[in-house]
Amino acid sequence: MYLPHSVRYCIDKLEAAGYAAYAVGGCVRDACLGLQPHDYDLCTAAPPDVTAAIFSDHNLVRAGEKHGTIGVVWNGQVLEITTFRTEGAYLDNRHPEWVKFVPDIRQDLARRDFTVNAMAYSPTRGFADPFGGQDDLKNHILRAVGDPSLRFAEDALRILRGVRFAARFGLHPEHATLSAMGSLAPLMDSLAKERIFDELSKLLLWISADQLITFAPILAQVLPELQPTIGFDQRSSHHVHDVFTHTAHVVAGVPADLTLRWAALLHDIGKPATFSLDEQGQGHFYGHAEKSGELADAVLRRLNAPTALREDVVFLIEKHMTPLLPDGKLLRRRLHQYGERRLQMLLQLQARDFCAKGVTADTGDFETVTAMLQQILADNACIRLKDLAVNGHDLMALGYSGPAIGQKLQFLLEAVLDERLPNEKQALLAALQTEI
Repeated sequence: MYLPHSVRYCIDKLEAAGYAAYAVGGCVRDACLGLQPHDYDLCTAAPPDVTAAIFSDHNLVRAGEKHGTIGVVWNGQVLEITTFRTEGAYLDNRHPEWVKFVPDIRQDLARRDFTVNAMAYSPTRGFADPFGGQDDLKNHILRAVGDPSLRFAEDALRILRGVRFAARFGLHPEHATLSAMGSLAPLMDSLAKERIFDELSKLLLWISADQLITFAPILAQVLPELQPTIGFDQRSSHHVHDVFTHTAHVVAGVPADLTLRWAALLHDIGKPATFSLDEQGQGHFYGHAEKSGELADAVLRRLNAPTALREDVVFLIEKHMTPLLPDGKLLRRRLHQYGERRLQMLLQLQARDFCAKGVTADTGDFETVTAMLQQILADNACIRLKDLAVNGHDLMALGYSGPAIGQKLQFLLEAVLDERLPNEKQALLAALQTEI
């Protein structure tokens, strides 16, 4: 396993002082998968005060010292070195009651969440893999270390982390692990909402439709607004899937953009509340886009999601039923109303929403609309006031002043958007002069 110079230096320095030292956790897992680790964590038999003394010639971060962690600053980056430890009970489902330093790497690895994360590597001592993490990676298995119920009771966020690892690395939870994830999911009610949002955001970027369906009860525990959609029969000739299965395919189908994935996940949560049957027994969901947007806004506020993301997601959901046709005039007006970024995302969401109905291979007009939109953008079409061939100074020269300038510029923009006037200076000024 390749180790960066800074990591190798720290391990060698600890070993030279007589203390075993390893790279541990996610960096070892990623290396075993042939991925480039994003960061490296180290563990050692050296007590924290000894680690601090060994690296006394470096700037140190000692905020985590009571839990055994010393940060060594290297070229502006912090390498965390943590003493081998065991832990007491997690009375709050997150923090251990006590931490005890131990000399054995196996004891340290035994406290970790999953076998694929309970591996360590030393350039002199080789791999430490007492729980079979390498074999589980090869066999695509997600397995908790030791008793799954105990691991998830220690920190309930590990349940969502398990979903993320399964999605990210294509792992399948073995029976006992999956069973414990489901039965202990209510423990996640006590988690900080910011932790839930962060973990959901990470897993949404990787998860497949099948995985969303598999883990639906777990996700519904932290997003109870999803629960009514699971198995909800749409009673519609336009859909072959229940609401949640349709949702899963939309999520997996849109690009791996956080705003789009959240919008896809929540875009139909208002359907059960707006369901009605007509005389022919066909299901309808009148107003579901608006209701879904309302619920999504509440969900993201509860999770303390960033304001900009929440507003974009709610916009996409509320507008996801708004027709976008291959009509240049309509698209220019939508560009004016929504802006390029939001309109592009709305097209992507609508296209996937249409395809995920499962009743037709027809892709609709989305390819044509997308091509037309790209051409409008390439032609630098007049979409905003600043795109007009005239400006406030031109109108002042005609004798306009005060609020009238803005009103007349808006009038001209509307005329250009509706193709009643060309965006040419002479034509625009001429149109105003006829009013004076």
